[in-house]
Amino acid sequence: MALPVRNTVAKLSSSTPSNLSLVASITSILQTLNPQDSDTSNLNPEPLKQFSSNLNPNLVIQVIKNQNNPYHALFFFNWASRPVPNPNNYFHTHLCYVVITDVLLSQSLISTAYTLLQKSHKLSDFMFGRFIKAFGDRGDVRGAIDWFHKAKSFESGRCLFSYNAVLGVLVRANRVNLAKAFYDQIVKEELVKPDDFTYTTMIRGFCKMDMIENARKVFDEMSCEPNLVTYNTLIDGFCKKGDLESSRGILNRMMQSKTYLPDVVTYSTLIDGYCKKGEIHEAMNCMEEMVKQGCQPNVLTYNSLIEGLCLTANVDEAKRMMTRMRLNGLKDDVTTHTSILKGFCIAGRSSEAIKHLG
Repeated sequence: MALPVRNTVAKLSSSTPSNLSLVASITSILQTLNPQDSDTSNLNPEPLKQFSSNLNPNLVIQVIKNQNNPYHALFFFNWASRPVPNPNNYFHTHLCYVVITDVLLSQSLISTAYTLLQKSHKLSDFMFGRFIKAFGDRGDVRGAIDWFHKAKSFESGRCLFSYNAVLGVLVRANRVNLAKAFYDQIVKEELVKPDDFTYTTMIRGFCKMDMIENARKVFDEMSCEPNLVTYNTLIDGFCKKGDLESSRGILNRMMQSKTYLPDVVTYSTLIDGYCKKGEIHEAMNCMEEMVKQGCQPNVLTYNSLIEGLCLTANVDEAKRMMTRMRLNGLKDDVTTHTSILKGFCIAGRSSEAIKHLG
């Protein structure tokens, strides 16, 4: 769910020459002041006043992200929250709070981040989700769950971001049964409505643990439209299980919905699945369908086909496929040539394998 925010942050923080100069100047001053903890009462922010008229969310985000020391970022953030003078009536946006929170959490400054948000009245389900993810990134599942319960208490259970964050942590930690318990809690309490992120996370978890029927059940029960990642996750799950018929069924459902079209990941996943089952003809047909749909194969697509052809000793066709890949502007790699060498050996053409190495 946080993806749109991350994309916006990236867009906002794109650097311009004038901003780069300002960022460098501000960073130099911060390094001179050199705050080393959150208590900066002994530091005089007077040198920063010259930048008051330049303050805007874009600049503030760039400065924060440019700091190696999180306390430098925090000092600047605190100063910019109440600059004197303030000719442009600058104030921090939601994205500014997201960026400083992420910086502090990345350095394990949990209480500092929490205090900042609490004093600023910016604690929210979304922000709690950042704390939960931060604990998950550190491998601290218990900590992530503790912060989820704080979020649930704070939001009286209406905390979809936090639910999604804890589901993501548990799935990454392979605690899928526990994730299912949280998911069932969402469904039972009906305080929040699961979204596509909720369902996709559970589908990914079940596929990861080879519980494909559970994944299909979640997919069939979705109360919202699946997104492209949802479709691709389930298709990949069925392909890994060797159930290409069900994978194709999900692809057909995607085509019928017309909300999302298959992309290079969708087709490459199917092609790899067919190749691993030795169904090269189906894989080739899938690639032709892919091209007709205006979706261009990438190196992974070609490598799957090349490996499939080589495993069936059809090394000459594999070499033609490599040529086709080159003509389409793609560069063959180690995986490509490893498959070709394997193909020569399987076909009993070891001398040609040696020649290919040269």
